[in-house]
Amino acid sequence: MKGLFIAILLTCISISGYCFESYYYLAKAESGDGVYALLRRYDLDEDPCNFQKFYTLNNLVKESGLKAGKEYIMPIMIVQYNGKSIRSTMSINDWDTAVSIKQYNESILEKKLRKTHYVDSKILWVPHHLAECQSSAKAPILVNESKSNTPATSKTPSSPASSPKYITQELFGEKYAKVEIKNQNLAGKVYYIVAGHGGIDPGARCTECSHTLCEDEYAYDVSLRLSRTLLEQGATVHTIIQDTDGIRDSKYLKCDTDETCMDSGKVKPKQLDRLAQRTNKVNELYRKHKKEGVKEQYAMFIHIDSNHEHKKMDVYFFHHEKSKIGKKLAANLQHTFKNKYAQYQADRGYHGSVKCRGLYVIANSLPPAILVELGNIKNPSDQKRITLPGNRQALAEWLADGFITFDPTK
Repeated sequence: MKGLFIAILLTCISISGYCFESYYYLAKAESGDGVYALLRRYDLDEDPCNFQKFYTLNNLVKESGLKAGKEYIMPIMIVQYNGKSIRSTMSINDWDTAVSIKQYNESILEKKLRKTHYVDSKILWVPHHLAECQSSAKAPILVNESKSNTPATSKTPSSPASSPKYITQELFGEKYAKVEIKNQNLAGKVYYIVAGHGGIDPGARCTECSHTLCEDEYAYDVSLRLSRTLLEQGATVHTIIQDTDGIRDSKYLKCDTDETCMDSGKVKPKQLDRLAQRTNKVNELYRKHKKEGVKEQYAMFIHIDSNHEHKKMDVYFFHHEKSKIGKKLAANLQHTFKNKYAQYQADRGYHGSVKCRGLYVIANSLPPAILVELGNIKNPSDQKRITLPGNRQALAEWLADGFITFDPTK
């Protein structure tokens, strides 16, 4: 993706006394970019208030330069489109402002700065000058992302702690794009979720099944569900392998070859290049977050094994032999699955293992890394674990529980 969404805490419109949670777009500066060039790229250069908002959001002064490769908060609000109209979505009556917002979204789409039309994705981009600047809009736009429809007054401002917080992530697809931050169990922790294979390499396949099953598609769907679940817990999550499919609630997922590696283009065709591409991205982000003072960072590579059709395989985990924290994390994940099976399938039992392996991705990742195998793609029983969307969601939630309960000091 060309940019990400970032949540900015409570924003207030002082004219009316209303408060609302708003979310702003995050864009990366290119080589040679100044503030003017970056804003011009996003059609924000014609109104002075966009510049002032940019400086405020990023704690910069007018003389500040930009660093190539660094991400900056853009004066573009991200709003969940209600599917009816821009005016009802934004709680405004002014027709001209709604038309301007519509035209802005279509212009940005035409420039390929976003991937989907707001009507299809239900995600609306609202530039600052059309939302809050009196010089450009007849009245400020009030966006309330809270479930409560009761506005706060200037005498009784709303409390950030009492209102749900949301972020919007197009990667999850239209149905799942809006993510509620339910708690802060994983606040301050960073996770790298990496689906296995991709591009021209589908990984393990079941071509003898009634529908061809491709490892990379099911691993990717679980990776998205896991990423979303971790975000709900307040974590910072980087989904390294990306596609345009979003989270899918279908039993049979179409095999394709259009996966990309985050900010690194198409998945490389050669195996070693492909593995290096994803681990290099993990390590690049790891160094960035380490400089910021992040203490806990973890990587998970998600795969599905292939064996003869009669062999049932429980979920099992690999860690690197020299990673003490990786070994502890793998053991905690295994323990979590054992407890889940005892709770939901007590008569079946769980036999998933923890092993050390010198696999490239876990050997070359700087954060403690785990590779998980979700089952045998050729076994009819194991297939239900990955083909049924409810089971893919359970896998994601159980993996997330393994992260939530993990204490590296124990």
